[in-house]
Amino acid sequence: MELLRDYKVGIEGVCGGSCDCATCHVVVAADWAARLPEPRSDEIDALDTLPLIEPNSRLSCQIIWSDDLDGLTLTLAEAA
Repeated sequence: MELLRDYKVGIEGVCGGSCDCATCHVVVAADWAARLPEPRSDEIDALDTLPLIEPNSRLSCQIIWSDDLDGLTLTLAEAA
């Protein structure tokens, strides 16, 4: 989330990464979704507050960057 926010690509990240606001909603490409850790219950709860989510929806604040994610493909979710 911080990388996306710092590069000003459309992520608000209002809560600063505490998994409270869901303003960093992204849709991870299907071929990458299985490579990420499963979402925790608080992330699922935050996603459930959104009007429209996809099977590969994630909060970008919960995707912890590592070299293993080089090439990660995702789409910014449309604002509600």
